[in-house]
Amino acid sequence: MAAVPIEESVDIARKCWIKFKKESILALYTPFIVCLASGTLRLETFQHYIAQDSYFLKAFAQAYEAAEECTDDDDAKVGINELRKNVIEELKMHDTVIQEWGFDPAKQSTPNPATVKYTDFLLATASGKIEGVKAAKLATPFERTKLAAYILGAMIPCMRLCAYLGKELHVFLESETTHPYKKWIDSYASEGFQGLTLQNEELLDKLSVSLTGEELDIIEKLYQQAMKLELGFFLAQPIDQKSVIPLSREHSPAEHRLVIFFNFDLTCAVVDSSAILAEIAIMSAPKSGENQPENQLVRMLSADLRSTWEHLSKQYTEEYEQCIETMLLTEKVENFDYERLHKALEQLSDFEKRANLRVIESGVLKGLNFEDIKRAGERLILQDGCNNFFQSIIQNEQLNADIHVLSYCWCGDLMRSAFSSGGLDVLNVHANELIFEENLSTGEIVKKVESPIDKVQAFSKILNSCSNDKKNLTVYVGDSVGDLLCLLQADIGIVLSPSSNLMKVGNHFGVSFIPLFPGVVEKQKICAAGNSSCWTEASSVLYTVSSWAEIHAFILGS
Repeated sequence: MAAVPIEESVDIARKCWIKFKKESILALYTPFIVCLASGTLRLETFQHYIAQDSYFLKAFAQAYEAAEECTDDDDAKVGINELRKNVIEELKMHDTVIQEWGFDPAKQSTPNPATVKYTDFLLATASGKIEGVKAAKLATPFERTKLAAYILGAMIPCMRLCAYLGKELHVFLESETTHPYKKWIDSYASEGFQGLTLQNEELLDKLSVSLTGEELDIIEKLYQQAMKLELGFFLAQPIDQKSVIPLSREHSPAEHRLVIFFNFDLTCAVVDSSAILAEIAIMSAPKSGENQPENQLVRMLSADLRSTWEHLSKQYTEEYEQCIETMLLTEKVENFDYERLHKALEQLSDFEKRANLRVIESGVLKGLNFEDIKRAGERLILQDGCNNFFQSIIQNEQLNADIHVLSYCWCGDLMRSAFSSGGLDVLNVHANELIFEENLSTGEIVKKVESPIDKVQAFSKILNSCSNDKKNLTVYVGDSVGDLLCLLQADIGIVLSPSSNLMKVGNHFGVSFIPLFPGVVEKQKICAAGNSSCWTEASSVLYTVSSWAEIHAFILGS
């Protein structure tokens, strides 16, 4: 069966992988995979994994056999049979490796609970014991073909996850001439295994064409359960060596204080809060011909307000870009220079304050109703995984972490409302504040955090206010140029989907940007070499991530 890119395959396999991608990221950041990628994983641990995988592959072969018997599609039968043969060949490869080690898994290793959970789930699915499906419904050939689809839905997550891990880890072989686990990584990164994974997905898509929405939901549930069980499988591998992740494992509440800082706009929120406040003002402003209530602030008409806001926005964007370009006209540094970067960002700070003054003088924020702002905050959409991360931090009482949000936002009440709607009332918000009289804004701002310089000063002030009984371990998460100084002052600076301007300015002043996972793998090598202080050394390196799932996996694990 010809393989096609996953992006071009029929929906069900692709949709499930995308929907449950978080579990794949959590698997990537497990201590077992990180140690394996770094080449520092102890051989005994890998041997145990191979033995557990052998039990799993035997269940896989049985499940393929059941799927082949179920389907009445001749082409599907041939495809499934080929896939089953490949599993048998993989088992033979395992046996060869085990024999080379002189290791007998039957005598030295029994299936651990995580392995049993997955194999029991797989074999139960293969026998038709599926939640929401009555066994009597699987009597006819047509109905039994549905069972073949269900079986593949329970098997594919393992294949796709291993293909994903193989690709992610293969990059580490380029810098390692004698990586101890090269054969394992090569096998899952190979075109052959990637092709086998696609064959499974194509078969699932083919067998799912005639399924109802309810039946597709069953496949989705099986897929999700399989992803969670596969994650549990990697987490269950015994690690008797120090691992640099999750960060919370290295954090000792008795000795350290974990202090986590975040930007708000475009880091936590999916949109810029200034645009939300402006839209509230425009929508609530009086229209032409309307009489304004007596004894209230006289407000600009809606049409005039929109025109004024559009002019302010355009002016801000143009001058911001000019300010960035001016910073980049200076000579590029050969080595990281924090002082020069700080000096350059003073220009940006002056610009931000001038821009805020123009907004105040324009009157666009005058007459905003506090209740409207609160409701807008409650409806504000946060980045996927953001709220879940904060909830996990708060609920982990043993972690005892302090959380601070530093933002240029003009209205801290908007942010507090956004967090409060998700049950996050305990977050410390540091931002500017609108001034209200009888529930209506005067258009004035209490200026607290207007610029990059203000941010880093607030960052330092918060840390200085902490008691001296514990050592601080600081993490800062941001996305823009205004976060650079704080990112660099933190022990660990994480950049979420970095803006092009942040990358350009950072590179100009000697900042290095490394994807977080390779950074974690490198730290694991340092840790294995005996360095006990992996994350708290001063550095010009910032770590980039594409999602909150990565941040969650790195700090909290699964």
